[in-house]
Amino acid sequence: MSGRRYKAAIIGGSGYGAGEMLRRLLFHPEVEIVRVASIDHVGKPVWHAHPHLTGLTDLVFEDLAPRDAARGCDVALLALPHKVTAAKVPELLELGVKIVDMSGDFRLTDAAAYQAFYGAAHPVPGLLGSFVYGLPELNRARLRGASRVASPGCFATTIELALLPLARAGLLAGATAHVVGITGSSGSGAAPQEGTHHPVRAVNLKTYKPLVHQHTPEILETLAAAGAPDLGLRFTPVSAPLSRGIFATIYLELAADAVDATRLAALYDEAYRGEPFVRRPTTRLPEVAAVAGSNYAEVGFAVGGDVSGKRTVVLFSALDNLIKGGAGQAIQNMNLALDLDERLALQDPGGWP
Repeated sequence: MSGRRYKAAIIGGSGYGAGEMLRRLLFHPEVEIVRVASIDHVGKPVWHAHPHLTGLTDLVFEDLAPRDAARGCDVALLALPHKVTAAKVPELLELGVKIVDMSGDFRLTDAAAYQAFYGAAHPVPGLLGSFVYGLPELNRARLRGASRVASPGCFATTIELALLPLARAGLLAGATAHVVGITGSSGSGAAPQEGTHHPVRAVNLKTYKPLVHQHTPEILETLAAAGAPDLGLRFTPVSAPLSRGIFATIYLELAADAVDATRLAALYDEAYRGEPFVRRPTTRLPEVAAVAGSNYAEVGFAVGGDVSGKRTVVLFSALDNLIKGGAGQAIQNMNLALDLDERLALQDPGGWP
C-alpha cells in the first residue's frame, strides 16, 4: 500500500516529456501516479513507449477523457500538444483538480499574441491570465498552493533565466536582446519528422522559425513583469545534432557606466543565491553536458570594453530541454502547488560526460 499523500494523473503520456515525468514521479516520496492517459499505445504498459521504465511500474496507457483520467486525483499533469490542451482544460476545472500544463496554451495573457504566434484563435480566451506562469525563480510565492500552473517553454526558460537578473535591476530599459538558441532533437517530440530524421540531424545545423518562434511573446511578457517592459527581442532558434539540451547566447549593448564584470557577478549571484536549480559556474562558462539529464540550469556572462559609451554584454544559459525546460520544471511547479519541498524527485545531477 502506498504511503504517499497525493494522487496524480498524467494526461498525454506517450511523449518524451511524459516519459521524463514518469521516470521521476515513480520515485516521488509524496506523489503517486495513478493513471496515464494517452490515445497511443492504449492498453499497453507505459514501458512500451518508455523502455527505460521496463519492470519499474504496472501502469498502462488508458484511453480516457481528461475528466476520467483525473477523477479522484489531487493534480493533473498535462503533456498534451498546443491547441489540444486548451480544449480539454474546462472539463478538468469542473473537477476542482490542480492543473500543471506543459503546453503553450495558457502561458500568455494576450489572445491576439497567441493567435499570431500559434496560428489559431485561442479556444477559451477567457481563461488566459488565470494560470500562474511557472517560473519558480520569478513567481515562487504565487506558485505555492496555486490551482492552475502554466509551465514555461524550454527556450523561454533558458532565455528568461539568463536575462532575469538584468530585468530586475532595470538594466534592460530600451535594450534589444539578440538571441541564438541551439536545441536538441527531443524538443521536436517523439513522433519522427523531417526535422528530427537522424541522417540529416546528426550532421547538420539549421535555423527554423527565425524571429517568429512561439516562445517570443512568452519571454517578453515574463521579462516585462520582472522589470523590462520595453525590451526588444530578436530570437533565432537553431536545430543541433544533440538529443537533449539547449544553449542560448544573448547579445546586449548596455550603457558602459551601468555594467561591468564585477556588478554583473554581484547581480547574478544575488539573483540565484539559494535557488535550488540555477547556478553560475565561476571557473568556466555554462555548457550543456554539465546539466543534461538534470533539472539544473547554468547561467554566465562575458563583458566587452567601453566603446562610445556602450559595453557589449554576452549572456550564456544552458539546460536540459526535457527536464528544467519541461517535465522537471513541471514537477517543481507541482511540488510548489502542493506545498511540498520543490526539490523532491529533482535533486539528482546528470551524468558526465
